[in-house]
Amino acid sequence: MRMYLSSFRTGDHPEEMSALLDRPAEAGEVAVIANAIDALPGSERRAAVEREITALAGLGLRAVELDLRAFFGRPPAHVAAALARFPLVWVRGGNVFVLRHALALSGADEALIGLLRQDAVVYGGYSAGACVLAPDLRGLEQCDDPRAVRAAYDAEARWDGLGLLDYVVVPHIDSPGHPESEILGVVAGGYRAGGVAHRTLRDGQALVVNGGNSYVC
Repeated sequence: MRMYLSSFRTGDHPEEMSALLDRPAEAGEVAVIANAIDALPGSERRAAVEREITALAGLGLRAVELDLRAFFGRPPAHVAAALARFPLVWVRGGNVFVLRHALALSGADEALIGLLRQDAVVYGGYSAGACVLAPDLRGLEQCDDPRAVRAAYDAEARWDGLGLLDYVVVPHIDSPGHPESEILGVVAGGYRAGGVAHRTLRDGQALVVNGGNSYVC
């Protein structure tokens, strides 16, 4: 299983993500999953997706959006086949509960779990894109509003994460330039007090997982 989990955007060492790729970037292509921002107005969402594509282009990667909403209500094999085309899936931040719902409704949650366990894809992402990998999302409602799922999809939030990590990644810690730094410090403090396994990241840092090895860069 290969992952590059950043606190914010591509972090200070995106070359660590590139090093995880073992397939030639013949298309230089990565899939951008931006469904964590589905509650935003359409124009804001489009601009945010373009920022991700531009940032990845700066790393020599040709990025295309894979909008999970196109797979809602379709057989799970469809999204699995779409995801398997890419050596890297980049999951941007936003609202973790909105992202979780989109992953579930499209079948991308099970597809990604299968691809990662087969070591067939690299998972990259930041903020909500890292948080959603936890076993459970409780505690993160202090930062991300679960009611955004109702606004985006007219549905209730779910509280289970993908369970690909056995701890919660808490981003933006000690990052005074980020508006969520203070509240996520409170979230991390609650996890410490409650004995909930978690790892914290400052903006600029990323957690790299490569098989049985993991480290922060």
